[in-house]
Amino acid sequence: MNAPAKVVNDREATAERLLRSSLDHSYEPSIDIDWSSAPVDGLWGIPEHRVSLYGTELWETLTDEQRRTLSVHELCSVARIGLWFEMILMQMLLRYSYDRDPRRQHIQYALVEIADECRHSIMFAKMTAHYGVPDYAPRRLTHELGRFFKTVAYGPAMFAGTLFVEEILDQLQREAMKDENVQPLTRMVNKIHVTEEARHVRYAREELIRMMPKVNAAERALGRYLSARIAYVVARNLIHRDVYKSVGIDPIVGFKAAQANPHHQEMMKWSARKLVPFLREQGLIGGPTELLWRKAHLI
Repeated sequence: MNAPAKVVNDREATAERLLRSSLDHSYEPSIDIDWSSAPVDGLWGIPEHRVSLYGTELWETLTDEQRRTLSVHELCSVARIGLWFEMILMQMLLRYSYDRDPRRQHIQYALVEIADECRHSIMFAKMTAHYGVPDYAPRRLTHELGRFFKTVAYGPAMFAGTLFVEEILDQLQREAMKDENVQPLTRMVNKIHVTEEARHVRYAREELIRMMPKVNAAERALGRYLSARIAYVVARNLIHRDVYKSVGIDPIVGFKAAQANPHHQEMMKWSARKLVPFLREQGLIGGPTELLWRKAHLI
């Protein structure tokens, strides 16, 4: 059974509005962020209650300074997985645009989104360098899975995978950018990303709604599998296990404690709370692959 049809705006009309919004509400992070500013003593990288070990026995062993240090490393780990996926998305959008008429505003907006994502990737890289933390690059298997995904994902999987990463980050960043206990530089990075990603989310959601009534059973099954796989991989790699070294915790011990932490599991569900019902409605969550969403604590 195909996803129920919904009324969405004309593709070109939506693209025209998004293009206009991009002109009026875009940033240049290299200019709009004060990269010379020093971190403020006593402030956090992310809100305290979003740190993966919050509420665990390990958390109780850490000093306040160690907790704030871990929060900065986790911030940069999340940014790094976001950067990794933005590179994947840029390649998918280029492939999507390659076969289509560039005179259409719909495709011109895809090119604008690629430019946005390029700036975001540079912004995340500069933020990691600013905080002086290691490069928390995805592990080798994850890196190669990304190469596979960007090559085979098209149609529903392309837009659903994009929505997963964008909306998970959006929820976390919307909260952090309003928290005065979070570093000013972090809050500005989040503000820029939230503002520009809102257009990307609308573009992908509307395209998915248009697309799903036309897909056949095999395409829907493939879309479900690839969407579930990217959701599981990203969720499991959001916090790189090596971040725990920054506070003297064995990476395996810290990673296992975080994955078993009910508070962290609830955070993952919270971050996906708007996306999961939408993808389920579109027929992209369901069947055997739903187990991956549950194992990742997203449902």
